[in-house]
Amino acid sequence: MRSNVIVVAAGLTLAVGLGLPRAAVGQQIADTDGSVRVLVSRLQLEPYKATIKGLTQFGDRRQGTTRNRDAVDWIEAQLQAVGCSSTERVTYTHDPQPGGDGRRGLGRTRPALNPTEPTLTGGRIGRNGNGPGGSSIFGYRRPTGVERDPMTQADEALRALNTEEPTNGERTEVFCTKVGTINPEEMYIIGAHMDGHGFGEAANDNGSGTAIVMELARIFNAPDVRTARSVRFALWNNEETGLDGSRAYVEQRRERQGLESTPGSGRYPEPRWLGMIQHDMMLFDHGAPGPDGVVSRHQRLEADVNIEFQSSSDMADESRDLAFVFKAASDAYATDYPATVGPHMTNTDSTPFMNVVPSISLRENERGMQIGAGWDPHWHQPTDLYRTFTDDDFRLGLNAAQTTLAAIAQLVDATIVGR
Repeated sequence: MRSNVIVVAAGLTLAVGLGLPRAAVGQQIADTDGSVRVLVSRLQLEPYKATIKGLTQFGDRRQGTTRNRDAVDWIEAQLQAVGCSSTERVTYTHDPQPGGDGRRGLGRTRPALNPTEPTLTGGRIGRNGNGPGGSSIFGYRRPTGVERDPMTQADEALRALNTEEPTNGERTEVFCTKVGTINPEEMYIIGAHMDGHGFGEAANDNGSGTAIVMELARIFNAPDVRTARSVRFALWNNEETGLDGSRAYVEQRRERQGLESTPGSGRYPEPRWLGMIQHDMMLFDHGAPGPDGVVSRHQRLEADVNIEFQSSSDMADESRDLAFVFKAASDAYATDYPATVGPHMTNTDSTPFMNVVPSISLRENERGMQIGAGWDPHWHQPTDLYRTFTDDDFRLGLNAAQTTLAAIAQLVDATIVGR
């Protein structure tokens, strides 16, 4: 049986910076009163699935549309309903040049590249080009891109829901905060982007990550839960256009960290950032495409949660150590799938934070080498539907939620009143 502890291998300065007690450096942080175990047990598969299903009522939630704005309103109402009533909005303007959603090259496909010549060592396949974020792609890959033709969606009702195209202008995104009882001026940010595209339901990209954040908001904001430090639950908009929503948050709020609303009030609109944890595409780890470009219909036996940091960031060492805190939490509390740590975090909403604060991303696959090589054939496609995924897939997302919940609960010293 696994012991419910996190092993901290970080140095003294880092450990204290992440919110770990000095006495815990190089030691095991035990779940002394069982609070973490109880909190993790409150994560259940059916509520997680129901939250994803609720998000799919708004189609692909493409930014700049009515369905996106309705989804933001729905998310805010759900957060308030579970007790995270301190909801706020970040407002910004998205005004890209004509010719797409604003991200350079958006909509292009990366062609399949399957070498016919043997490798230098006589193998059949080998290095298959350079992926984004410094990760090299090995093996077969299939084309990737964004579906732009609504007629590829066979479901007429869903096609009609997704018909409206984006218009430039004001955007909003919502977050709420669990205020710490001892150190309210310090905060971890748990994030996911709620927008999608591709004329499906954006169930995986990124209903799966959004549902994790919303489920964790529900659990941390239960009436019997206390945290020493603050936790913010943020649902970014405009990720698919180039991380515009998370960039707007960093630009507007970075300089406000740790400032009281009025001196001596004990209220901190923007607590000092201790770490940023992003969740983006959490369900599908079916392995690599074969030489025919086909990906298995089943979750692979080696499926795992990928915890990534960016080795080229200014906070690489601190982010790496935060990632291994999460790896230890997975080892102690995840029920079905393990976690691995990798150095190629890229193209996700933790990127605008990564040079400012320790930042990591949880994903279904390694972003550059695996997702970039077409390991998820539903990525930005009309087939990104709730019904596409099985309980084995949904459990992978649930295990990511278990990992984040267990790690953050210990980092913010969460307790259950009465234990």
